[in-house]
Amino acid sequence: MPVHATAAFSPTNTDVSGANAWNETLLRRYDKSGPRYTSYPTALAFHEQFSADDFTQALARSNESHRPLSLYVHVPFCRKICFYCACNKIATKNTALAEPYLSRLDREMVLTARHLDTSRPVQQLHWGGGTPTFLTLAQMGDLIDRLDARFGLSSSADRDYAIEIDPREADVFTLRHLQSLGFNRLSLGVQDLNPQVQKAINRVQPRVLTETLMEEAHRLGFRSLNLDLIYGLPFQTEKSFAETLSQVIELNPARLSVFNYAHMPTRFAPQRRINETDLPSADEKLAILHTTIEMLTNAGYVHIGMDHFARPDDSLAIAQRNGTLQRNFQGYSSHAQCDLVGLGVSAISRVDDVYAQNPTQLDQYEAALDQGKLATVKGLRLNKDDLIRRDVIERLMCDMHIDLAAVGKRWHIDANDYFSTAIEQLKTAEQDGLITRHQQVISATPTGRLLIRHLAMAFDARLADQPTQRYSKIV
Repeated sequence: MPVHATAAFSPTNTDVSGANAWNETLLRRYDKSGPRYTSYPTALAFHEQFSADDFTQALARSNESHRPLSLYVHVPFCRKICFYCACNKIATKNTALAEPYLSRLDREMVLTARHLDTSRPVQQLHWGGGTPTFLTLAQMGDLIDRLDARFGLSSSADRDYAIEIDPREADVFTLRHLQSLGFNRLSLGVQDLNPQVQKAINRVQPRVLTETLMEEAHRLGFRSLNLDLIYGLPFQTEKSFAETLSQVIELNPARLSVFNYAHMPTRFAPQRRINETDLPSADEKLAILHTTIEMLTNAGYVHIGMDHFARPDDSLAIAQRNGTLQRNFQGYSSHAQCDLVGLGVSAISRVDDVYAQNPTQLDQYEAALDQGKLATVKGLRLNKDDLIRRDVIERLMCDMHIDLAAVGKRWHIDANDYFSTAIEQLKTAEQDGLITRHQQVISATPTGRLLIRHLAMAFDARLADQPTQRYSKIV
């Protein structure tokens, strides 16, 4: 049965579903395009003058911090393309094609590990894609063995080792194998349980597939299960999505990600297969979002922020209450203060004071590693202003409030003066009831939490130089 949370007010447990939060006029007015702030500065600021040497120097510098490591591995292969998808992927049914890719991954691990103190614990591991479960069981075992040999994986009870799963490509044997490899958290792609919607997005996935895997995962003792849903897909209505949510709540996942579908067919070719006239209207999407927040809150889930929900006893909700929640390229994370090393095509690393990204094209990634060098094609070294603003934006996105006095103390600045332009920009938001100010604490109200990306944009010094049409809508 779902866990039922109390409705007590605090900066990190606020009812965003009630009448006071749901101000449709304000939500429409502020529904502009803007970054999701999985990083600051955003990936649009990365440049090609940043080289593999810059990245290796950052890896070496990071050793002095003794911070634990987080590893992200990108597995780009899928057996079938979902039409909504904006991920970096390669469609094929031939698992043998993964063999040369796994060899390149190992080469990248070797080159990376040369510059790292590998006694640093790997607290987090995340396999994304594509579809990581495209790999055979033997290939998955081989990849784990290589990761362990190069970086030394952890068996600590508080490790967070997660993998994204397509329920159409996995069964109970897959789950048992993943558990034996050390994974303790699963993320299952569902998107929608309505057959008409599934057909329109080329992802036919009966509920029984998801239900069977979840039952087995619970039986095996996986610590946390996440389900991914998407709203704004063709043929969705408020009523149809409420039916999907009712079924999902019955399945009782620890976490839910409910993403806003961004239809950008000029950027993502598979989306051209979606008939734009089948998409829900802006009014319908807003109604779906309102119902989603209301139903999940009533079922006991905490709205962490953006598109993430978690049960109160889940590590994400606990980290938010403790002020240790972090935002990274995979969304929200309960393990703050890790250096993130991204491996594979298109992967992004966040190490020390840099971001480094691999090529999005497989042939470029392979060519670089075949020459015996890391595949970094672009990145950014953050200056002090970037670091200060990253801290403030991340705390706002994670905690839903900013303590300017604490920021000033951390960075040895007069934060009120330093952010005077941002504070001025936020005056309209304050008048509209999106934020409150108490002494030096700026807090998002229930409505403001729904527009947290807009509030964060006030602290973004680089936004004016970037084309906002590259970003999705906020709501």
